[in-house]
Amino acid sequence: MRLWRSVVGKLWVTILLLVSFVLFILTILLLEFFQNYHVDEVEKELTNTAEKVAGIIENHKDLDLGMELGKEIIDEPVNILVVLDDTKSIYSDVPEGSGEDIHRLIMNDESLQKAYHQQSIIKEFERSSDSSDNRYENIIVVGTPLHIGDRDGAVYLYQSLGVIKDTTRQTTRLILLAAGIAIILTTIFAFFLSTRITAPLRKMREAAFEVAKGKFDTKVPILTKDEIGELATGFNQMGRQLKFHINALNQEKEQLSSILSSMADGVITLNRDGTILITNPPADRFLQHWYYEQSGMGDEPIPTSLQELLQNVVVTETEQTGEVTLQGRSYVVIASPLYNNNTIRGAVVVVRDMTEERRLDKLRKDFIANVSHELRTPISMLQGYSEAIVDDIAASEEEKKEIARIIYDESLRMGRLVNDLLDLARMEAGHISLNQDFIPIMPFTERVTNKFLGLAREKRVSINFDSQVDATKEMKMDPDRIEQVLTNLIDNAVRHTPEEGSVTVSLNEGKGGFLFHVKDTGSGIPEEDLPFVFERFYKADKARTRGKSGTGLGLAIARNIVEAHGGHIQVHSKLEQGTTFTFFLPFQS
Repeated sequence: MRLWRSVVGKLWVTILLLVSFVLFILTILLLEFFQNYHVDEVEKELTNTAEKVAGIIENHKDLDLGMELGKEIIDEPVNILVVLDDTKSIYSDVPEGSGEDIHRLIMNDESLQKAYHQQSIIKEFERSSDSSDNRYENIIVVGTPLHIGDRDGAVYLYQSLGVIKDTTRQTTRLILLAAGIAIILTTIFAFFLSTRITAPLRKMREAAFEVAKGKFDTKVPILTKDEIGELATGFNQMGRQLKFHINALNQEKEQLSSILSSMADGVITLNRDGTILITNPPADRFLQHWYYEQSGMGDEPIPTSLQELLQNVVVTETEQTGEVTLQGRSYVVIASPLYNNNTIRGAVVVVRDMTEERRLDKLRKDFIANVSHELRTPISMLQGYSEAIVDDIAASEEEKKEIARIIYDESLRMGRLVNDLLDLARMEAGHISLNQDFIPIMPFTERVTNKFLGLAREKRVSINFDSQVDATKEMKMDPDRIEQVLTNLIDNAVRHTPEEGSVTVSLNEGKGGFLFHVKDTGSGIPEEDLPFVFERFYKADKARTRGKSGTGLGLAIARNIVEAHGGHIQVHSKLEQGTTFTFFLPFQS
């Protein structure tokens, strides 16, 4: 079955069947031809012999002598019958009684009686009354006119066709042998020819499979200069062209992939039905936020707002713009139609994360409002108490001194605010100067913590220090700046912890530096405010409102100081469970 499915098998069987059919027809024709040829030769030979016998009998006056001489020229297995006067047999070489049936057939046959009238007759008789398909069982009879004086008769020679059976069989055997040899040679030749013709085709098939696997360098050997050779040449050219175009497509694909991957904006390619075709990393993050927010409560592949934009793009065939908010982040979405010839097959959606811009814009507005608020109170107080002095409202020296003290305190508060703003501006501009020195880190941290024992007792808050660091361990840092950080964090923790609460300051040695933790059991910070606690003037929950002496810049300054030392600071908090500030300082060489 496998051979029949192949080109070799089909071509081989086709040639073999064609040649076999031709040989079969030719064999039948040859067998028929040789059979008729042998019969014709027997007829000719019998006719010539009969005429010779008739001539001998006619030329001898002695009839018996003529009969004997005529018999001498007859070879076996030919039999002779001489008839005179139409119905009288005067001579036969067949013993009496053995050939009477044949003699009766000859003498009673009207067509053979024509031999009496100057005409030679040839006829075949069947040996028996039942018809036989075997011609070699028949008897052939040849009749020739005979004239003896005034008497007319005929000489009949007859013999069985079985004498040519062996000759015909030998001829048939030779023909069949030749046909068999021809079929065998044709089989070999057809297989060789089909193999020779299809060998380049098989190589092309193998090469085509290799090209389908991506091996475009595969070449087909050119063995001939005929059509198959031209086909191999065209195949090799096709492989080179495919390799060139595939390389060009891969380069364009890599270029497009690099462009998409390096884009800050997310790019999503959608079909008309909303199926996602292509995304880049920012778009993947956007979709992850969407899937997380879905939490398995829906089967929409994209946000509903994107689906609506896609439908509007398909209907209006114009660019559409919208906004999406996911996981507290704001995105601006721009959808443009994607064409396939003259029809829209989808859309290209650009997702731009505007969270940082919105946050910065909000921080800018809040900064202006907070600075205005922070300055308005002391300025109002300065203005009010100054007017009281000018208007001489104070009745006694003590009231004048109290007014003057308040004006002085508010001016100091304004000075601290301005100085903190200047320090923060210098730090953010990278102009902070650090006076670093090697300081025993554990005693330093414990000393700063103990400064707040008095304040903690006043607020009925317990403060603890915990450290597993050796007292001899030193750290290269600016002690004044780090003390400023610790002071700010511990002060905030004590002030925002209710009575009977606790504040814990811990120091641990981590991988590559020291970890400082300031943990309280206060009211905590709302989750939505955690990303902004280190911004200038940012006010979170009302429970963490600053006191009169605060400027609202402490955490922003602390972050800049820690980052100036090469470290980082972070906060963890839950409402009604407390807050933990952690900052890390790496070892300095």
